[in-house]
Amino acid sequence: MIQPLLTNSNIPHHIAIAGAGLLGRLLAWQLLNAGCKVTLFEAGSFTANSQKDLRGAAFTAAGMIAPLSEAVVSDEGVYRMGQFALQQWPQWLAKLNQPEPLFFQHGSLVIAHSQDISELEQFERELQFVIPQCKTWKRINQQQIQELEPDLNPHFTQGLFLAEEGHVHNRELLTALGKEIITLGAVVREHAPVEVSNYKINSEYTEENFDLVIDCRGLGAKTQHPQLRGVRGETLHVQTQEIHLKRPVRLMHPRYQLYIVPKPNHCFIIGATQIESEDTSPISLQSTLELSSALYTLSPAFAEARIIEMDTNLRPAFMDNLPRVNIQAGLITANGLFRHGYLLAPAIVENILAHILQTGEKNFNDLLRHHNNILR
Repeated sequence: MIQPLLTNSNIPHHIAIAGAGLLGRLLAWQLLNAGCKVTLFEAGSFTANSQKDLRGAAFTAAGMIAPLSEAVVSDEGVYRMGQFALQQWPQWLAKLNQPEPLFFQHGSLVIAHSQDISELEQFERELQFVIPQCKTWKRINQQQIQELEPDLNPHFTQGLFLAEEGHVHNRELLTALGKEIITLGAVVREHAPVEVSNYKINSEYTEENFDLVIDCRGLGAKTQHPQLRGVRGETLHVQTQEIHLKRPVRLMHPRYQLYIVPKPNHCFIIGATQIESEDTSPISLQSTLELSSALYTLSPAFAEARIIEMDTNLRPAFMDNLPRVNIQAGLITANGLFRHGYLLAPAIVENILAHILQTGEKNFNDLLRHHNNILR
């Protein structure tokens, strides 16, 4: 790809990005395409050789682009940024020229067992309260559930179909971004934990100056931002050719909301837990039993699925569970995406790019300003 020349002398030329997670990779990719020189610092492995190296929250995530589902546990601002994400992801991914599609917009399905229908009804009431103007979801019956997902257990009699929602194959996306970043000429320094300040990156051995520093380190920035906290999540990955799902499915339950998302090679990622803890130890027996039993109730055919991975990770979050972008001279910090990484990243990235490249005000700036504590 030919990089355009920077013609505005006020635009920073050499930019350091601390953190090679989702935000860091997207920003590096876009800035390289704009003609900037980028040095990317990653505390862990950039090109992972095994699953144990994939420690960033973006690798552990399910990759759901679910503005309606997440609005119920957040607010209308998150929903609006999620709508922007549904427009932006296909445009971005078309430029990566991947042999297999990475973005899918087949909607999502929310269901409940007959004894838990009240949970489904409460979800619907909250959805109507938070975004009453939305008309892209509907209540569906047993037959309609089976038409959407024939391999689900036929005893589900009621559900909600959220037609606008989508999902991405997140690990494949992060790998593709990593390769593209290297192809475009970024300097990548992995296993390089750093501290940041205005115009400076400080490592164990040296201090380097840049035209601009962008801090996207997630929980790696906690030493400099003690208000950050980690929220533990646990996931189960299974593989089977007996089940085929086209879209994410959420199972409402009094104690948890399980989600299952289809992935490449007949794989599925299952998660539900959101624990206020910074414990990074392996997944608990209780969580494993709950995830497995709930998965079995979705379809008994999952009984023969093979467990190929169990993972835990910490999501970086502020106390209000909303992201923050802080812009100073020589330093931009972006953090606190919580469980909304793939949902909110496009609005965050485009906001930062508009500031750096001086492309003018955009609608996404209004999205971020919807909350006074997001853009600072």
